[in-house]
Amino acid sequence: MRMEPHFRKKETLRERINSPGIREEERLEALSLYLEEHGLEGRRGKEVNNHIHTCYSFSPYTPSMAALRAAEAGLAVAGSVDHDSLAAAEEMVEASGLLELGGIVGFELRVSFRNTPFGDRKLNNPDLEGVAYITVQGIPSGKWKEAEPILGPVREARVRRTKRMVARLGALLEEKGMPGLQWEEVVSLSCLPQGGTITERHLLMALAHRFVRTYGRGGRLVEGLVREWGLDPGSRLAAYLSDPENPYLEYDLLGVLKAYFLERIYESPDEDECPPVERVLPGLRDLDGVVAYAYLGDVKESPTGDKRAETFEDAFLDELIPFLKDLGFQAVTYMPPRNTRVQLERVQALCRRYELLEISGVDINSPRQSFNCPEILGPEYRHLIDTTWALVGHQRVADLDPSYGLFSSGGPFSRLPFGRRIEAYARVGREAVGLRSGEDVAALVEKMKREVL
Repeated sequence: MRMEPHFRKKETLRERINSPGIREEERLEALSLYLEEHGLEGRRGKEVNNHIHTCYSFSPYTPSMAALRAAEAGLAVAGSVDHDSLAAAEEMVEASGLLELGGIVGFELRVSFRNTPFGDRKLNNPDLEGVAYITVQGIPSGKWKEAEPILGPVREARVRRTKRMVARLGALLEEKGMPGLQWEEVVSLSCLPQGGTITERHLLMALAHRFVRTYGRGGRLVEGLVREWGLDPGSRLAAYLSDPENPYLEYDLLGVLKAYFLERIYESPDEDECPPVERVLPGLRDLDGVVAYAYLGDVKESPTGDKRAETFEDAFLDELIPFLKDLGFQAVTYMPPRNTRVQLERVQALCRRYELLEISGVDINSPRQSFNCPEILGPEYRHLIDTTWALVGHQRVADLDPSYGLFSSGGPFSRLPFGRRIEAYARVGREAVGLRSGEDVAALVEKMKREVL
């Protein structure tokens, strides 16, 4: 079909690539045409990011746009981890293929540690004791549908709870003489009908829009937050909010609301939404991805402004990591810019001791955040590039057969010691970029077996 010239314009195509309102096939078609017409800006580097959210949880980016932005930032690998959803998976893999990126797919989930020795401790969740964020990454395509019986009920439980919080928020707004908030306003900011999830961030974004419409931009907004709601955003965020030309205003305001307002309407999730870790972990392992604990560590200042200074798992990390290993976790994921070097040297040492894969990633859910993570190029973090490529290799090889994964006893490199196994999968990951057929990947694996075994 002949496409009219105005559809080939750069901004028109970028708008379609990032439109959650059209089908993923149409976004991928727009991405393909964009690359054909305008090429790719930026030079491919060595950086990687395994923790990118898309519009299927909370993000300004569709999977196609997330992959494009990652490539434009010079990343070599982009990994999606939406909350409670794998809806981005197929589009993320296809978009990464078009851009010749290493593409990794997975999801993030909260699980309860109530029945463990850590049930009354604050792990990595600022909102709750005994509940932790975990990820499952590098899930082979043959297993994507099997995630839905786990994730679908979690999303449904989250919807029930969020509806109750919307009602609480509506009552607070009415007390201030404002119209109450409608559920449809919150849903319109999500991809819930397309298999995405809905989070507190959607609710708070709806509130951010309401505050900006009510108080206006610039200093009036900060005055309204302080005078009417008693919110003190702190000097750094107050400067952002006071800027009348701030293009990220609602996202910056969301960060303030998450840190200082959410507790007024927050309702704790139940076990339908945060299933017990000992009950859900076997099913997550059966997806043949890599199950990772998301290390947070004690926080002094949040880079994204949505977390208060607070202590988390550092005081009992030496107990927690071996417990996670015994439970069946295979990896620890962490964000180098978020922690101090001393914190991460300790995490790295524990991962080496217990043969846990280290997965890096920087949370991307706001347009203010950069896709880049230059810290990873430093000598203390450079190995995270290799472990990322090993995760890419794991996903490509497990696409051939789920029993071929990095942690499987039936994998092609299972006889190798852990460190050399990571190297082998990393080589497969790097060399498989650009290979679209399973036959080509299978041939690559056979070649690698002859070379390394």
